[in-house]
Amino acid sequence: MLSCARRAHFAAIATSLAVAGLLTFTQSPLANAEPQAPAKPPLSAPIPSRYIVTLTGKPIATYNGDVKGLRATRPSKGERVDVTSGNAKRYRAYLKKQQTNAAARVGAKPLKHYAVSLNGFTTTLTPDQARALQRAPGVLSITKDRPRKLVNNKNPIDFLKLSGSNGVWSALGGKQRAGRGVVVGVLDTGYWPESKSFAGETLGTTPPGPSDPFRPYRSGNNIVMQKADGNKFTGTCQAGDSFTGEECNTKVIGARYFSTTYESQTPSSQRTDFRSPRDSDGHGTHVASTAAGNAGVSASIGGHSFGKISGVAPAANLAIYKVGFTSATDPEPAIYNGDALAAIDAAISDGVDVINYSISSSDAVDDPVDLAFLSAASAGIFVSAAAGNEGPRSSTLNHVTPWLTTVAASTVAPYAGTVVLGNGKKYAGISTTVFGKVGPAKLVTARSVKRASASGGDAALCAPNTLSSTKAAGKIVVCDRGVVTRVEKSAEVKRVHGKGMVLVNLTDNSTDGDTHVVPTVHLNVPFGPAVKAYAKKAGATATLRRGNLSSKPIRYPQVASFSSRGPSIGTGGDLLKPDIAAPGVSILAAVAPPSNQNRKFDFYSGTSMAAPHVAGIAALFFGVHPTWSPMAVKSAIMTTASRVKKANGKLSRDYFAQGAGNVRPDRMFNPGVIFNAGERDWRGFLEGAGFHTDSGVSPIDPSDYNSPSIAIGKLVGSQTVTRRVTAVKPGSYQASVSVPGVTATVSPSVVNFSSAGQTKAIKITFRRKTAPYSEAVFGSLKLKGAGTVARLPITVVPQAAAAPNVVTGTGASGSLSFQIKPGFDGSFPITVHGLADAPAQQGEVAAGSASQEFKQVIPAGTKVARFVIAAEDRRADIDLEVYRVVDGEYQLAGFSASESGTEKVDLFDPVPGNYVAVVLPFADPPGAAATSFSYRGFVVGPNAGNLTVDPANPTVTSGDPFTITASWSGLDPAAPYLGFLSYVDGSGTLVEIN
Repeated sequence: MLSCARRAHFAAIATSLAVAGLLTFTQSPLANAEPQAPAKPPLSAPIPSRYIVTLTGKPIATYNGDVKGLRATRPSKGERVDVTSGNAKRYRAYLKKQQTNAAARVGAKPLKHYAVSLNGFTTTLTPDQARALQRAPGVLSITKDRPRKLVNNKNPIDFLKLSGSNGVWSALGGKQRAGRGVVVGVLDTGYWPESKSFAGETLGTTPPGPSDPFRPYRSGNNIVMQKADGNKFTGTCQAGDSFTGEECNTKVIGARYFSTTYESQTPSSQRTDFRSPRDSDGHGTHVASTAAGNAGVSASIGGHSFGKISGVAPAANLAIYKVGFTSATDPEPAIYNGDALAAIDAAISDGVDVINYSISSSDAVDDPVDLAFLSAASAGIFVSAAAGNEGPRSSTLNHVTPWLTTVAASTVAPYAGTVVLGNGKKYAGISTTVFGKVGPAKLVTARSVKRASASGGDAALCAPNTLSSTKAAGKIVVCDRGVVTRVEKSAEVKRVHGKGMVLVNLTDNSTDGDTHVVPTVHLNVPFGPAVKAYAKKAGATATLRRGNLSSKPIRYPQVASFSSRGPSIGTGGDLLKPDIAAPGVSILAAVAPPSNQNRKFDFYSGTSMAAPHVAGIAALFFGVHPTWSPMAVKSAIMTTASRVKKANGKLSRDYFAQGAGNVRPDRMFNPGVIFNAGERDWRGFLEGAGFHTDSGVSPIDPSDYNSPSIAIGKLVGSQTVTRRVTAVKPGSYQASVSVPGVTATVSPSVVNFSSAGQTKAIKITFRRKTAPYSEAVFGSLKLKGAGTVARLPITVVPQAAAAPNVVTGTGASGSLSFQIKPGFDGSFPITVHGLADAPAQQGEVAAGSASQEFKQVIPAGTKVARFVIAAEDRRADIDLEVYRVVDGEYQLAGFSASESGTEKVDLFDPVPGNYVAVVLPFADPPGAAATSFSYRGFVVGPNAGNLTVDPANPTVTSGDPFTITASWSGLDPAAPYLGFLSYVDGSGTLVEIN
């Protein structure tokens, strides 16, 4: 969910919010930006030259004593990390020295040290220093420290079967015991302490007795709570702006803020946020109240009651760690990795049981925040993270590492509204603002009631100051979705005294329960275009009605269109992400009034809203099984989930959208078997993904990581994966596997467990049968026994061949040879595309100033489009983002942002059309005021006659490698060329010459 300026963000779309493509979260002034691409990429440069360096040595949370003279600091099973012990202090000093020495290798100094969750430091480096340090022994990764951004059955509590006499809360002893003894840490924008969702009793100073063992109390400057797992939480209520430090209570037992990096990068004159745990945005308040807010809180908006709301784990306690802050130049809260890492250290040290992180990340296994969460998971903390809001495009995920739980957003029963047309037709959509009959009234398109000075395109979008009050007053106005935030559209209709609004999607997209200022119904395709076509007719009228009065039900749960999808590029598709889906559309919860039009509650949408549902569910689980590992809890949640639905009501098998399916907390306490994992598995996964951890752990194929799902990103011939199954209930379990178009077998087919806790291995073998090449097929592995069913989702992508991704050569003419391993028997035709050249265009950008754009036309029939930038001085650091321009809007197509002055983006089989390459400055060369660079745009189409391959159509045997030779001629030896060799499944090998 990295945005145009390579920012990350909260994984939320305020249901008063929508941004296209860059789904940031904020309520004011950009609330309701579209969940597609931004109308125009932000061109302000990121903060220059700041990096986070992660070293391979283990941090305090996972250190096991392998350094001579320094005892282990890793806690024993079931205990919390003690960062105050003498051993921890000595090891911290050792790590600090190691970090200082690492920085000194390239002439740098650490600005901030991290030692609890991550062995790393923040520093300022030139691009040359960053590249040199990346190659140094003991360095795991170097990452730019750029600001990240926020990502009834209408009630998720009822929909998830938590409430009611037969609900989960009742089975746990009532809502007053649901999550009792568990602490949920929320890293976000803080909280609004006056909200009733966080009400509690004043903290005393007397430790609790046996009758109330989990009652928190003050001990000096700390707040202490005995937890269900036998350990103690020790938190702090930190004073600051408009926050005395006395706001904490028996509900919120810790509140801190982490703004060191934010303050160092934001001039004091531009800081607009509270320098305290107080929330100025509303996102953190919404998230925290969703996860563990009080039960039975009456919620109303604009004088209309929406009943009572509750957090998922209402008896759990909350610890707030504010890491997101607004500024005058950016009203969207920014979260710097350095501040997030400091907060993770604090959360681990304090002793939380669950962490919610509704903040964006990347599709990178070595993301420093996700690496810090490895230490949190090792300390027994369950981490729930938002998948991102860049769907429905594939491979748009955040948080792809296996030790955390990545959450997609699904729908619940909608707040429906109906547009009843004058011709009698009825179209149902989403509305939280139609409470009675609105109309009948004249129905008009926004374009037809525009001001004379406004453009037709802007007026169709109901952009501010584009409509005429003379023409629109008293009418229901049809506004197109896009570019302008959704609530700004209804504000424009209100400004011209319109009676109501019909918001229409012109392409398939989400429909959202925004709190509009005029009665509004939001329609998706095909209903939206149908209503708009009718509105163009003379005499068109409409009435807005509450509820679904049409003959077509709105199916749920479905995965929200904005929810990011897999497969994960960072894991090569060998680990299924997201893991699970949870309610994340039109979620009603508490917010911070100042930035939410003085509302105390509001509807927000986004994977930011889905993640805290899972965090709360984990808290419920820990309340019953406080000593279970985070991965055991994750397995129980995933293997008992239910598949979501398609729009037609049928069950969906798209596991790249839903993971294992929609959460079913009513089933999760009875999993039968689990698929557990721990730190050794995680480090083996990292080693298998190509990262050297210096841990001595052998690498494992990511497909063999013991996940409660199975993913094979490239199935060539056959592949066997292994899973370790641990019994929760003894008994005999029947194993079965089914993947359409793939021959799949499991051995043994019957697994017998004589006792709970026993672990046995099973092997699952896959071989393509009739499934299409290069397309994902979805199936499942089931283990039935002891009255339970555990279901593991399976994704497999059959490939015709295993071949190099790229081969290179030089000269005006020449040849090169390489091997291909086929996955089938028979003819293997190879199609040549290119070679194509690309003239260089010169450009210049400067750190702290605007980016530069280059237009590129991609014609039909293009096999590969490559966008390349190269700085003249290799010590510079510039980044590249590529957008497809659709109806004047920028849709992010790809980006590249390494610690160097050379970046490239490759698009395979790109949609033809107009594209823009955006060059962003990060750091200029030492002593330079700007960075000069060259840009090239390669368009590889049909065979250009300068590249041949031999043999061009060999007969092959599955699994037997064969050699081909690619030859080229007639090239300019001083110019670069690009070609592509395409195989029968559409995959292939790039050919780079010169």
